[in-house]
Amino acid sequence: MSDATLSLIIVGVAVVLFIWNRLPVEVVAIGVALLLYFTGLIDTRTLFGGFGDAVIVFIASLFVVSEGLEASGVTAWVSQILARLSGRTYPRVLVTVLGLGAVISAVITVNGAAAALVPVTVAVARHGRLSPSKVLIPLAFGCSAGALLTLGGSPVNVLIYDASRDSGESGFGYFEFALVGVPLVLVTIAVAVLFGRRLLPVRESTTLPNDFGDYLPRIVEHWGLDRLLFRLTVEEGATAAGMAAHDVVGNDGPAVVAIQTRGGSTADGGHRLAVGDVIVVEGDEPAVTAFAAHAGCSVENVASRWHGKLIDRDAGLAELVIPPRSNWLGEKVFPGFAWNGLTVVSVHRMNADVGTRIVELAQGDTVLVHGPWPAIERLSGSGVLIVDSTEDVRRQTVALDRSAPRALAVLAVMVGLLVSGVVPPAVAALLAALAMVALRVVQPQQVYRAIPWQTIILIGALIPLSTAITTSGAADEIAAPIVDLVRDRSPYLLLAVLFVITAVLGQFISNVATVLVVIPIAVAAATESGISVQATLMLVALAGAASLLTPIATPANMIVLNPGGYRFGDYWPLGIVTMAAWFAVAMVVIPVCWPLR
Repeated sequence: MSDATLSLIIVGVAVVLFIWNRLPVEVVAIGVALLLYFTGLIDTRTLFGGFGDAVIVFIASLFVVSEGLEASGVTAWVSQILARLSGRTYPRVLVTVLGLGAVISAVITVNGAAAALVPVTVAVARHGRLSPSKVLIPLAFGCSAGALLTLGGSPVNVLIYDASRDSGESGFGYFEFALVGVPLVLVTIAVAVLFGRRLLPVRESTTLPNDFGDYLPRIVEHWGLDRLLFRLTVEEGATAAGMAAHDVVGNDGPAVVAIQTRGGSTADGGHRLAVGDVIVVEGDEPAVTAFAAHAGCSVENVASRWHGKLIDRDAGLAELVIPPRSNWLGEKVFPGFAWNGLTVVSVHRMNADVGTRIVELAQGDTVLVHGPWPAIERLSGSGVLIVDSTEDVRRQTVALDRSAPRALAVLAVMVGLLVSGVVPPAVAALLAALAMVALRVVQPQQVYRAIPWQTIILIGALIPLSTAITTSGAADEIAAPIVDLVRDRSPYLLLAVLFVITAVLGQFISNVATVLVVIPIAVAAATESGISVQATLMLVALAGAASLLTPIATPANMIVLNPGGYRFGDYWPLGIVTMAAWFAVAMVVIPVCWPLR
């Protein structure tokens, strides 16, 4: 059995196992790589070389950059803008997301666009009450189409440009690809709008954070934050200093909830107030403000529906649960109670508000607190359970953190490097990832959490398969006889066959490897048939981007796999329709823009 035949058999086994979906995709990918090694199709260097490939570094670095944009609030800010533009209808969401994905893909490559836009797309989908699985595959397809808007949109385009120059042609201009790229993007959007709802499944991802898009309205509704509570702090020289608390308030003052001493303990109405002591009161704001001015106290609004910003870049809310054996059991608290920089806003017991009174915390009590984000984060491990991840809440509810200018500056420099081509894409992305950490936009532990290790393992383990198909001659054995068959016939038939060959190969090996295999065959066939080499190469570029049927076809497809909760067979229903539309675009647009003879 020849090496070419053996490699094709292994490809078939891999596809069957992926479709079977009973084994983790990482196990299948690593198993295939090991099988290639033990059958002698690849050596040790090739077996492990995939994990050191530039595309692995590029994708991992882009996820770190994406993490920085998300942690700094840029993602939430962009999501809010897109949510306003896209509304809540499925077609508008698709048009907005795919249009943005195509444009960004043309600037920072398809993989970069997919990695950067996944969190934005998920947020926009949730805002529109849509399942992310209905939007993420179209995002990947839109990014693939957008890669054909500029010369730098994809490594494939650069290969096509070099092949054109090597064959004696003039190459392609930076925006010349847009002649076919713009119709391709429009057709991709149209197909997604017309068929996406019917052909895409509803899946639940286990890797996505909870949706906190309407976090604050839900908190206000659940906790009933409509009472007006104020903390009155006794200032230096106040008339209230030295007086008993009940004498300061009297019968005409606001209702007293509790008194907290400067040391943090609670006191009764007979306590003589000292500087720094706090009286927590309930009442109308004008009356409380007037009383505080008379008593010489400063006023702090605890929380209400009309309180300016309960959640912003500096402070937020957290829901706490008192678990068994907690060192909080028996602690006296009340709405307005303050400790360690946090203020208790409300206390619930048995799912009911305990009101404005002092209570001793018991197992199962829930407490809503407000305060600086660092103070909330310090609650971890303090004997209480925090209901929602502080990090996820802040990221989805706070737009443009203080680190946002640094994150945007890093993004701008990375895009500039990618567009200019001063350094390879992987180097540009790696520099940006390093800058995100060095400028303290993200912490090292966030970097490790941000990298999608399943995707990295899958791509790294499948790169040897692509290499084996190329080096074993399997791709040549498939392509050469077909091209020989149509060489002297209609130029449209040659374009059609080249499209099918390139598209089919591209579903199982990287589009870069596919195009490298097809380019010499296509150029030779075009030259011998008297067909325009420019038109033929542009056809190969378009077909090389049409890797739409499987998650392993492109890194962009793989990037949306886990966030969408997809299975291996979820891609081809919409992918085959989109591919047919792309084929129509190729057959109509390419001969018009680049005459065949």
